[in-house]
Amino acid sequence: MEALPATRGFWRRITVLSLGGFFEFYDLFLAAYVAPGLVKSGILTTTTPGLFGTTGVAGFVAAFFLGLFVGTALFGFIADRFGRRVIFTGSLLWYAAASFVMAFQQDAFSLNLWRFICGIGIGVELVTIDTYIAELAPPSVRGRAFAYANIIQFLAIPVVALLGWLLVPRTVLGLDGWRFVVIAGSVGAVLAWYVRGRLPESPRWLASHGRRQEAEVIVEAWEVEARLEGAQLPETSSQGTEPGRGSFLEIWKPPYLSRTVMLIAFNLFQAAGYYGFASWVPTLLIASGIEVTKSLGYTFIIAIAAPIGPALGLLFTDRVERKWVISGAALAIAASGLAFTQAHGMWGVIVCGVALTLANNTLSFAYHGYQPELFPTRIRAQAVGFVYSFSRLSTMFSAFVIAAILKDFGAPGVFVFIAGCMGVVAAVIGIFGPKTKDLPLEKISR
Repeated sequence: MEALPATRGFWRRITVLSLGGFFEFYDLFLAAYVAPGLVKSGILTTTTPGLFGTTGVAGFVAAFFLGLFVGTALFGFIADRFGRRVIFTGSLLWYAAASFVMAFQQDAFSLNLWRFICGIGIGVELVTIDTYIAELAPPSVRGRAFAYANIIQFLAIPVVALLGWLLVPRTVLGLDGWRFVVIAGSVGAVLAWYVRGRLPESPRWLASHGRRQEAEVIVEAWEVEARLEGAQLPETSSQGTEPGRGSFLEIWKPPYLSRTVMLIAFNLFQAAGYYGFASWVPTLLIASGIEVTKSLGYTFIIAIAAPIGPALGLLFTDRVERKWVISGAALAIAASGLAFTQAHGMWGVIVCGVALTLANNTLSFAYHGYQPELFPTRIRAQAVGFVYSFSRLSTMFSAFVIAAILKDFGAPGVFVFIAGCMGVVAAVIGIFGPKTKDLPLEKISR
C-alpha cells in the first residue's frame, strides 16, 4: 500500500468518503445559518439570563457538541472493533434520520434533544472518515488526500449558507424556512449512503484483525488497477500490520502518552477558536449592528471561500511538515480575528471574514490528517475519537463563554478570545508535535 501510486481509483474512493463527510460538515456548520431563524421563530433567544441557559442559541450549539463529544469519546472505538466501512455507512444513516426529525420540533427542549442525538452520529462519522482516509493513502499523498477531502466537505458551507440566506428569512409552504435548511442535509445524507458500495474495507484494519487474506485481495486489485493506468510498481518488502486488538490504556503509555496529552491540549483550544467564528459569524455580525438579511448575505459571501483553503493546500501540504502547517494556520487565524475587530464597512467585514475562513480551513484539513497519523491501526479510531472529543467538550462550554463575552464585551471581545486560543494552539503543536512528513503510518506509530 505504501508503494502504490495515487490512481484514479484511489481518488474515487477518497471522493466517496468525502461525500459522506460533505453532509456531516453541512450539519456541523448548520447552527450558524439557522440560528437567526430559530430566534425569529421564537424557539430560541440570542442570549440567556444565566451562563448555562438552554433556551438560547448557545444551548442549541452546546447540545450538538455534547452529542459530538459522546460520539467521539464513547463510541470512537466501534470503528476499531467492527470496521471502517460498516461504521461509516451506519453513522451516516443515523445522522440523516435524527436531523430529519429535528426539523419538525417546536420547542427548545425537543430541538436540543434531537440536535444532541444527531451529534452522536456525526461524531462517530467524522472520526471514522479521518481514520479511513489515513489508512488508504500512501505517505506521499496523505496530506493532499485530506486537503482534497476537505475541499468536497467544505463545499457544504457555501451550500448551507446559500440555503440559509434564501430560506431562513422566509416562510415556505407554511413552515419556517430554517426547517427546510435542516431537511436538505438529511435527504442528501441518504443519497450519499447509496454510493457506499464502492468502498472496500481498510486493508490495514483487516490485517490487524487477522484477516490478512481479505486484505491482500483488496490490495492486489489496487495493484491491477495501477498497472492498467500504466504505473510501474517497485518491488517492496511488506512491513505488515501487527494483528491483535488494541487497548484504551495504550494511549496512556509511551510513546503515545505525550501525543495524547498534546492533542488534548490542542483540541481544547483549537475548537474554542475555530467554532467561535464558524458557529457564530451571523450572530456576531448582527451584534455589530448589521441586520439579519445582510448578515446572512455577508456570511454567504464569506462561506464561498471555505473550500479555497484546502484547495490551496493541495499546492504545499505534502511539501511542508504537517505540524508547521497547523501552527502557521493558527497564527493566521489569530491575526485575522484581531483585524476583524477593526472592520466596520462591508468590504472590511468580508475581507477579514474570508481571511479567517481560509486560515480556519487550512488548519482543519491539516489537523484532520495529523491526528490519525500519530497512533497505530489497532487503536487509531479510538485514540483519535478520544482526543478529538475534547474539542467537542471545549466547543460546548465555549459556546456559553462566547455568549457571555458577546453580552458584556460585544463582537470585538469574542475575536480577542479567538486570537488567544489560536496562539496557544500554535505553541502546543510547534513545540511538542512530532514530524510525520513522508513517513509510513507504521513507522510513525512506532
